[in-house]
Amino acid sequence: MSHNQGYYLEDLTLDMQASIEKTITAADVQMFASLSGDNNPIHLDEEYAKTTSFGRCIVHGMFSAALISAVAGTKLPGPGGVYLSQELKFRKPIFIDDTAVATLTITDINARRGRVTMSTQVHVEGKLVVSGEAIYMVGKRPVA
Repeated sequence: MSHNQGYYLEDLTLDMQASIEKTITAADVQMFASLSGDNNPIHLDEEYAKTTSFGRCIVHGMFSAALISAVAGTKLPGPGGVYLSQELKFRKPIFIDDTAVATLTITDINARRGRVTMSTQVHVEGKLVVSGEAIYMVGKRPVA
């Protein structure tokens, strides 16, 4: 894998995986709200969040999807891979200052179609907070 090109389809194997880790700050949540336009007070207003079942502000669910996207775009399959679909299940909240670990694991390779299916998971303190499955289009190695 190079800086400009991720893995080629022929380089991938079942159970291959990659992860990133990120501690999510209040500034990250503010920036995500600004970029996405999602200004729900459950994410931004501590006083409001205290009145909810969570008792404090929670990180946008789609922030965790962005972490999954970061793994796919930079590590596995890496640059050149194209996101085709993503299913997500939000199991537990992520709170500000939590350290989230997003991990992608290859579960299927369709060489004929150039598609790779991956399990997508986000953990906080070893607990599964987001699970899902994604499909990526991955190019074949160019013929020399």
